Amino acid sequence: MNTFLQRCMLPRLAINSRFHNAWRTPYSTDVQKSIDEMVKKSKVVVFMKGVPEAPRCGFSNAVVQILRMHDVPYDSHDVLKDESIRNGIKEYTSWPTIPQVFINGEFVGGCDILLKLHQSGELVEQLEKVNIKSALKDKKEDSPPT
Repeated sequence: MNTFLQRCMLPRLAINSRFHNAWRTPYSTDVQKSIDEMVKKSKVVVFMKGVPEAPRCGFSNAVVQILRMHDVPYDSHDVLKDESIRNGIKEYTSWPTIPQVFINGEFVGGCDILLKLHQSGELVEQLEKVNIKSALKDKKEDSPPT
């Protein structure tokens, strides 16, 4: 995990896991195996509320818009269709909120983290590491210096 993600995620994980772990119910190994397969199926995977064509929450919509700007192909999974996936993904990552974004099988974070990566330019770098070229990189290289 890079230092940017560590700074953003670790304090939050420490706080959230204290309360989150107190009430969560362990999900079956079948659900965890299924999630593990979903996460590793594509280079970019998003667990969201709704589908990319019709997100059902503002945070899921923001993730979709960021990935569209970068013209990134990704798999999405609507957690509203299956309660075991909705709760299982939270246990899988120890992250209490949806959406959740994975790049190359590694949990990146939710909407806030993806937005920070996008704004800082680090998302382009993360995508390049898995051989995905961001459409924004082309625009940045083509634009004249100011």
